[in-house]
Amino acid sequence: MDNKINVCLVDDQMLIREGIKSLLNLSNKVAVIAECSDGSELADCISHSSPDVILLDLSMPIMNGIDTLKWMKAEAINIPVIVLTTFDDHEWVLQSIQEGAKGFLLKDVSLDTLVEAIESVNNGQSHIQPAITERLLSSMSNQNTSTTAHSKTEALTEKEQEILRLMASGCSNKEIALALYKSEGTIKNHVSNILSKLGVRDRTRAVLLAIEKGLI
Repeated sequence: MDNKINVCLVDDQMLIREGIKSLLNLSNKVAVIAECSDGSELADCISHSSPDVILLDLSMPIMNGIDTLKWMKAEAINIPVIVLTTFDDHEWVLQSIQEGAKGFLLKDVSLDTLVEAIESVNNGQSHIQPAITERLLSSMSNQNTSTTAHSKTEALTEKEQEILRLMASGCSNKEIALALYKSEGTIKNHVSNILSKLGVRDRTRAVLLAIEKGLI
């Protein structure tokens, strides 16, 4: 138990919490140590159980996911948060990004993906499920005019924008290299340049920022 990542579940539906907890109980890497029915209970949860990662629903009564993220930011609580969602309302997801969420998953996610995401955010990285990225891109594609998109993408070359779109689809450096007929080392250099230009430290945050700013 000592080397497991301690998780707090925040969701107003008890069946959802039980389902996620049962799923995570199958892993030897994660332990669910606390549960909350909404964000208003999270302060006590943090003070009594000190979770490493928080799994947070967005749609909850009393104190929803967005308000919970705002409260955590105001209180300078730096526990990484993974948002679990059943819908593709991009405004909610983008607002979660702005308020500091580190990961986004659909609630029907597999155990392996869920554990991978928990490990990623616990190590200071970000994690977004490609299915959510695709929905965000689809829902926002008609909102960015060509003029706006052009003004926001001047810092990135056409090749970097192409690579960023492939990153958003969940492709690895090796898969991008195969798709573009480039060496993996060349793609790795392009990815490093993209991260530097966007001022982020990992691929997932680059994709989230690109979606938020209409870069792809």
